[in-house]
Amino acid sequence: QVQLVESGGGLVQAGSSLRLSCAASGRAFSNYAMGWFRQAPGKEREFVAGISKTGSNTYYGDSVKGRFTISRDNAANTVNLEMNDLKPEDTALYYCAARDVGNVAWFPVQYSYWGQGTHVTVSS
Repeated sequence: QVQLVESGGGLVQAGSSLRLSCAASGRAFSNYAMGWFRQAPGKEREFVAGISKTGSNTYYGDSVKGRFTISRDNAANTVNLEMNDLKPEDTALYYCAARDVGNVAWFPVQYSYWGQGTHVTVSS
């Protein structure tokens, strides 16, 4: 089992950058493929980015490609999401998630472990 804690959210203006971090504790972090999801009010939870267990493969949702970068440090048990050129439509609660079966997956139901989320608000 793994416990996840997100940090780094906040209120920023459009065009700004933010770096979200997810700290993991528990079983060996390198056993988990990791994902970032987000959920805006009244909307379904959406895949943002994912990274394989070794960090060699990354995946992005269409709406963030070219603006967001996911990375992980298995020695430090962290996964990060660098968000650049933020837009008001990026406003959401951002979650870190882990799955220990297979590679990165696109749907929330495929992840077993979740953090509590961190809020990102982008003003226009």
